[in-house]
Amino acid sequence: MKVESLVTMANQIGAFFETMPDLDQARHDTADHLRRSWDPRMRQLLLEHIDSKGVGGSGLTTFVYEALVAHRESLKPRGSVKTLPG
Repeated sequence: MKVESLVTMANQIGAFFETMPDLDQARHDTADHLRRSWDPRMRQLLLEHIDSKGVGGSGLTTFVYEALVAHRESLKPRGSVKTLPG
């Protein structure tokens, strides 16, 4: 799976939660949705994207980027993760 697709999907999820009145809770809920609903390999690729030198989360909205950074530990896959095809 291409990181661009993950960025698009994460931004769509974030756009939903960002409408909540409590933005701290909204960031938590965004990360929680990704943790519960996304394959660990997808989360790993998105975390690698925000860590990439020169890229650093390019394409992500500020809200989603902040949610990922703030809740990174809960998003990290447990154990070893094989890479996604594509």
